[in-house]
Amino acid sequence: MKKIIFSCILTGFAFCFQHLYSQGINKKSVDSIIKKAPSFSIHEDNYFISGIPLNEDINKSTADAKYQISFKQLMTRNTLPWDTYLFLTYTQKAFWNIYENSSPFQEINFNPGLGLGKPIYNNKKRLVGLASVSFEHESNGRDSIFSRSWNSIRLKYSTMIGEKTTITAEAWAPFLYKDGNPDLFDYIGPAELNIKHNFIPKRLIGKLMLRKGLEWNWQGAYRARLLYRPFKMSNQYFMLEWFNGYAESLINYDEHVNMIRIGYVIKSRELNILKKQ
Repeated sequence: MKKIIFSCILTGFAFCFQHLYSQGINKKSVDSIIKKAPSFSIHEDNYFISGIPLNEDINKSTADAKYQISFKQLMTRNTLPWDTYLFLTYTQKAFWNIYENSSPFQEINFNPGLGLGKPIYNNKKRLVGLASVSFEHESNGRDSIFSRSWNSIRLKYSTMIGEKTTITAEAWAPFLYKDGNPDLFDYIGPAELNIKHNFIPKRLIGKLMLRKGLEWNWQGAYRARLLYRPFKMSNQYFMLEWFNGYAESLINYDEHVNMIRIGYVIKSRELNILKKQ
């Protein structure tokens, strides 16, 4: 019951913002952008970062590298009923003990998905947000006592709440996850909130992710990122990331992590369509 209530509140919270900043492009322009967009693109940010813990001794076993590969494939344009479009996504996140002897991988999480997206317009046919519903599977590809996996139906909504700030709320209904990690959602929770702010447009960006576990305690996580672009004509950035909380990876979802990392990122342009043009 707590999962359902919290998910409904957060999803409703995101939708209430669509009237605060309704300066988006018109429907005709959106249709043209979706029609001309590449079918294969970056989904979430692709990055390689490395860093150290802030809550334990620093050595070659506690320092690590983390990287992510993520892409999206449009299967249709906005030609389905209600201006929707079908897409596939795949995200792979790896935790690499690069400083240890033989540099073993601690964990690799695989996250494929199938979704249906829809632009959201106001009564003047101006774009105010992007919504999607998707089926996703996430696992670490291991067996026995080390196996971690979960499936979910997800609702996601992104909108702008100012000329420089984008907010994304995502809620999920999990299923088929209790074998191996029955208390996973005590730590992951039922939803996630992401806020992005352009401090200096196309140059300096701040991002904040917030999650709250199901229990009435401090279990959950927040992740702060600062991205700086040194190049003029590129979506390549340097990124400083601070993660503090639980469930950064599936294998150790119930262990507290406090890591700061720095590295290189190729930033997704998936939400650029929301900006006024």
